[in-house]
Amino acid sequence: MLCCRGAQRLHHDLDEDFRAAAVACLDGLYGFALALSRDRGAAEDLVQETYVRALAARRRASPGENLRGWLFTILRNIWKNERRRRRPEAVDDVDSIATAPGVADPETALDRRELRERLSQALDGLPGPFREVVMLRCVLGFSYQEVAGIVGCPAGTVMSRLARARAQLRRSLDATNGAGPGGSA
Repeated sequence: MLCCRGAQRLHHDLDEDFRAAAVACLDGLYGFALALSRDRGAAEDLVQETYVRALAARRRASPGENLRGWLFTILRNIWKNERRRRRPEAVDDVDSIATAPGVADPETALDRRELRERLSQALDGLPGPFREVVMLRCVLGFSYQEVAGIVGCPAGTVMSRLARARAQLRRSLDATNGAGPGGSA
């Protein structure tokens, strides 16, 4: 009987550790879901469904597995499956992905808000695969290998998509800034 109680305690501790580690990923998952769906309600639903599936499958996850990468992979797969089911559907609500910290100077605050809006529009203009790698690598800080595992392609493809996405973002931001290609205003 002592063995069973010890096993139950260990099982309970592992569940608590799993939940704590999963909750620590919440902000990043929401940001990624928002970038994919471009809709706050849909992003919240994606994150919720990700946690439901992760908790249901937590026993299948190995203890040394990259939990963060696993959660992002689950979220991306849910999003892709939902998108396939509902194709085509237009999304009208475009929200900012990140918010800048409070700024005392109104002119600086306005400049930051305008930059956030331009950047958000430029990110929204990227094709889905490019937007995914930008969010995962540049915003959420995943390594190239981790991004490759999440999106299911070789790391070289991730690097190529990222380079092309950055170039497209530069062109888009230059165009909205009134500068010609390769120049600044």
